[in-house]
Amino acid sequence: MLRRFTVLCLLAVACLARLTLAEEKPAAAKAADEKAAVKPLKVLLITGGCCHDYAKQKDILKEGLEARANIEVTVQYNPTKGTDTKFEVYDKDNWADGYDCIIHNECNANVKDEDFTKRILKPHREGLPAVVIHCAMHCYRDGTDEWFKFTGVTTRGHGPKYPFKIVNMNRDNPIMSGFGAEWTTPKGELYHIDKVWDTAKVLAHGERIDPKKADAGVIKTDACIWTNQYEKGRVFGTTVGHYNEEMSDPKFLNYVARGVLWSCDKLNDQYLKPEPKVEKKAAALEVPGPQPTLAPVEVSVKKK
Repeated sequence: MLRRFTVLCLLAVACLARLTLAEEKPAAAKAADEKAAVKPLKVLLITGGCCHDYAKQKDILKEGLEARANIEVTVQYNPTKGTDTKFEVYDKDNWADGYDCIIHNECNANVKDEDFTKRILKPHREGLPAVVIHCAMHCYRDGTDEWFKFTGVTTRGHGPKYPFKIVNMNRDNPIMSGFGAEWTTPKGELYHIDKVWDTAKVLAHGERIDPKKADAGVIKTDACIWTNQYEKGRVFGTTVGHYNEEMSDPKFLNYVARGVLWSCDKLNDQYLKPEPKVEKKAAALEVPGPQPTLAPVEVSVKKK
């Protein structure tokens, strides 16, 4: 009798386990199906202008960001090398129609047409998310502060080139979680920040030093990763990204991908992909990199 009871108990447990698995599998499959059914965000990358290797950076950004986030990046690349080119993509009033986010990675400091700037900013003012990278902060100096207000910071120059330390000021922020307390860029050109606008929130700063007197310590810190609210639009910004090596750095691509999603209010598991595995490559011969920014710059070195 006891043996028969034991057998019945085991059969009941087995049936219960099978029922549980039958319920769990569809739930997991349903979640996977729901994620696969989410349409990618449509992102427009506008790039080109002076002083940087935008021909390669457009590919680094497109491939790196699409590998990390559920987005489709369309590239508008202008091969001109000056600082005064008005990109044709901005010629129409509805230039941004159909996109969920715009990435500005351009260098046009000497485009000083205020009406042109207003046309660029109009969709962002009305709520279109944006990401601004490196020399985008030095663009469209039309005699007003409107572009600076849009980016969230005012900057008119940079210092000498060296790999600089980035200090994570807000590790609890979803954009910055998982990056640790600090890291150092492979190469660098730290922008000097004259003003952080009240609408902006600094997430990380870079340490300004004199590379010829490294033992002298930190001269000053400058915001290098932040978020901003430009009227109805969210803006994510970083001044990192002068060199291709900086843009290829997994940390850079990881936090910029998160910044894109944050700007669209989509920083969640449905849009964030697992971090790609990074394969170590054999060292290659160094080739000449991009030239210094030709926009008006300042080189600030503390004198004793």
